[in-house]
Amino acid sequence: MFTGIIEQLGKVENLTLNKSNMLITVKCEFIDDLNINQSISHNGICLSVHEMTDTNYTVCAVKETLQKTNLKFLKKGENINLERCLAVGDRIDGHIVQGHVDGTVKCIEKKDLNGSWKLTFEQKSEYNKYVITKGSVALNGISLTISDINPSNNRFSVDIIPYTYDNTNIKDVLEESLVNVEYDIFAKQIAHLQQLS
Repeated sequence: MFTGIIEQLGKVENLTLNKSNMLITVKCEFIDDLNINQSISHNGICLSVHEMTDTNYTVCAVKETLQKTNLKFLKKGENINLERCLAVGDRIDGHIVQGHVDGTVKCIEKKDLNGSWKLTFEQKSEYNKYVITKGSVALNGISLTISDINPSNNRFSVDIIPYTYDNTNIKDVLEESLVNVEYDIFAKQIAHLQQLS
């Protein structure tokens, strides 16, 4: 489990196809604190440490993960949002994020508001039930507050503060970019219970 507060940007050092899987090698500053099989959020996707060296580690993304997320578009040298799993007793500064991405959303507008940024995303209509104004959403693993919704156009917007913009890969998102999305677990559970009743 994660909180959507990105610890640091890792650097993709290598990408290797292994049958239907992709091995992703990442350089990061907290390498000395990692263990084999440890869970780390990579752009919002929970992946386990597969191999380690003194300077980097490797994770394995399986076929289903590649099909559902933007990992298939990763390139060597790109920045990737990293967050280690929540430890008992830690503050939850964002919201509960599982690392189980629901899919991708497309950025259709990126506005510079002279000190902050507004990004608007288009989603599948089936996901409109999970977004509410002032609700939470994780985009590329970043816990964000939904500022506006437009269900008739299957759209929602988030506002980005300077710290988040400078310290995550949200700054690399352009119009037409696909971003990993994980909707709020409580919104999904409530929608599921309503469907059953």
